[in-house]
Amino acid sequence: MTAGETTASKEIAEKIFDVGIDERLSYDQLFILGLQNIFGMTGMFVFPGILGRSFNLPPEQIAYLYGMTFLVCGFVTILQSVLLLRLPITQGPYAGSFATLLAVGHLPNAGLGAAYGSFFVAALIWCVLTVPIAGFSIIGLFARFLRAPLIAGMIVIFIMIQVSNVALPGWIGLVQSPGFPVVNFLTGALAVAVIVGVSVWGGKFRRAAILIGLAAGTIAYAIVRPVSLDAVMKAPLLVAPQVFPFGFAVQTDLVIVFLLVLLPASVGSMALYQMVGSWGGQNVSSARMSQGVFAIGLGGVLAGLVGGFSTIVYPDNIGMLRTTRVASRYATLAAGVLLIVLGASIKFDFLLVVVPLPILAAAATLLFGIVLMHGVHILAKVNWDDRTFIVAGLAMMVALGGMFISPEVQAQMPLLVRLVATQPVISGGLTLVVLHALLCGTPTKEV
Repeated sequence: MTAGETTASKEIAEKIFDVGIDERLSYDQLFILGLQNIFGMTGMFVFPGILGRSFNLPPEQIAYLYGMTFLVCGFVTILQSVLLLRLPITQGPYAGSFATLLAVGHLPNAGLGAAYGSFFVAALIWCVLTVPIAGFSIIGLFARFLRAPLIAGMIVIFIMIQVSNVALPGWIGLVQSPGFPVVNFLTGALAVAVIVGVSVWGGKFRRAAILIGLAAGTIAYAIVRPVSLDAVMKAPLLVAPQVFPFGFAVQTDLVIVFLLVLLPASVGSMALYQMVGSWGGQNVSSARMSQGVFAIGLGGVLAGLVGGFSTIVYPDNIGMLRTTRVASRYATLAAGVLLIVLGASIKFDFLLVVVPLPILAAAATLLFGIVLMHGVHILAKVNWDDRTFIVAGLAMMVALGGMFISPEVQAQMPLLVRLVATQPVISGGLTLVVLHALLCGTPTKEV
């Protein structure tokens, strides 16, 4: 980058941000901005509860999942803010990781032990692939092929399609569930209405819309179906991380599946790293980018070890930088520290467990829909022609069609083939990447 380009970048940064990336803030400002960033990480308040309840885990283990999710996200956020990437980046739980753990954990002869064990090994391999050597990493070079808007947008859509089966069905509930169907649906609808209202008209409270909506829905549900707070009162103050809390097993085919799932998270995050750096007038070099992707790998290793999810950059948190005009990486450092403090408090984790499944699933229905439409928004940047229509259309139909393969046919498939064929993010993603490479030209060059 030339001196003239550097000056121009700084002038643009001054227009976008009032507080630069490397500027420090007062402690009260750090606390407020840190909380705002946490409220923007909506998946963190939904994914652990849905995962735990889908496996009928006891409340203590669901609370543990919440705690470890907060701790892993805090750890990676701190790495990105001050140690490796050194940008104002907040990393939240990755929906693709959540969806794959959910699917793999329910496989016969697998369970959460094999899911997390295989995830751990995949994350270790990922770390090796992302180790920055002389400013480059294997994944960093390969990711150049996957930074096109067509691929980024479609991958987001595939992930949301894959997790949709726990959204509306969980909101309505099962026939044997206590509030089926009227209480479940109405209290969930109230939670959604509150989230929408606070998000649109809530002013300074809009960043806490998810928490406010969950609280309103839970209170309404408790009026009809009492909710006990005994577990919160009896819980100890701090959570103790456990090594492989759900057991440990490794299956090679599952390791491959998790490796395929980790790639989109790094690719999507890299694009946002580049964007934030340009907003702040900083050149995010290949070496710096590789360090950011390596941090995602380390977070995946920790998540597999203690229980949690791999991480991704949330667009909401990136949007918050523009809204507040504050780009200080010390604000996201504060968010990382607060995440660790909250995650370590088992009483706080148990408060999240109290939220009934229909309320969580109702919020997830709204959240997943918003994220899906974010993927559609990314597709608006695509220059559509016959080739891109073929790539996107075939990939979409492969992704959707795999979900409806009959159980009899699935039973005849090898496990790896079955996992690839029936998970939209993998079947659709692989189809998308191969067709894009064949039909849509050369990889995107770094800016």
